[in-house]
Amino acid sequence: MPDIHQIMSIVTSLVIPVAVLLVFILVNTVYLQYVERKVLGHMQARLGPMRAGFHGLLQPIADTFKLMLKEDIIPAKADKWVFIAAPFLTLIMAFGAMVVVPFGPKTDFYGLLSDKVPLYVSNLNIGVLYILAFASVGTYGVIMAGWASNNKYSLMGGFRSAAQMISYEIPMAFAIITVVLMAGSLNLSDIVNAQSQRWNIIALPVGPVAFFLYLIAGIAETNRVPFDLPEAESELVAGFFTEYSGIRYAMFFMAEYMNMMVVSLLASIMFLGGWLPVQILPQTLGNLPHIAWVNRMLAALPPTIWLLVKLYFFLFVYMWLRATLPRYRYDQLMTLSWKILLPLSLGTLLVAACMKQMGWL
Repeated sequence: MPDIHQIMSIVTSLVIPVAVLLVFILVNTVYLQYVERKVLGHMQARLGPMRAGFHGLLQPIADTFKLMLKEDIIPAKADKWVFIAAPFLTLIMAFGAMVVVPFGPKTDFYGLLSDKVPLYVSNLNIGVLYILAFASVGTYGVIMAGWASNNKYSLMGGFRSAAQMISYEIPMAFAIITVVLMAGSLNLSDIVNAQSQRWNIIALPVGPVAFFLYLIAGIAETNRVPFDLPEAESELVAGFFTEYSGIRYAMFFMAEYMNMMVVSLLASIMFLGGWLPVQILPQTLGNLPHIAWVNRMLAALPPTIWLLVKLYFFLFVYMWLRATLPRYRYDQLMTLSWKILLPLSLGTLLVAACMKQMGWL
């Protein structure tokens, strides 16, 4: 029988990190919708939510209770169990991908704890491959929802989503492999450490190209504007979740925002140094007193804060694109992936491999 110390060790190392991650994800997914509505409102010369609470701060809570209390309708001719399972599968895959994301190096919270604790749930040595696998399985939830609804619009949305995710997974994977090749590891913490010691992907000749490829493919993978063809309101009502209501409808929205967070966190970790501080001013000017002072101030911020700043920057880019860009046609969507992004990602990977082989990285 395990003693009390072993039980407490298990709770500290597993249960508490999972609980903290779950709270972080839930708070973000609920309030990111509020922030997006406010951002879109101000970009369109209006105010957004204003009724519930001060400047609408209680609107996400009101929406949550509304969706929880609404009737859960299942179409008469739907495949009931597949219809029920689809949002759960999509949500579980989105949450599972977050489990291996490190939010910073081990810390004792400035001496509050006796030992340093990790800021991740699991530190897998194949973390990048794990996230790609979960993202791929999450596609099945969308296909299941479209097929099980027994609705032509839902079915078309499911087919669109399957084709889109499969098409854009390939250039995104090649962009990620470019980073993995230079870091020499599939572990996300090792990728950040490699950027602190030897290189920074965004500063390399292939860095901006790989970053651009990953960003475009990541936006398409999450079915966001201008690639929101699977749920195009003007064509397919609401796409694959047309027949969903109540809490199941909310689960698809939660999964979408979780996937946005995963894509943004990976972009921050692989291309912008993760929790490493950003050197906005050149190191060559660091000898000047006022510039050195600014660099010291930037470096003094906690590592996790740096990662969160980069995360919310990418999430803001998602909202910015939604407010400004029109939706692609479906043939344009497929052409962009197979004729432009795929050859470009292969070329980028080939150049990175040659540079690695010649010892330039």
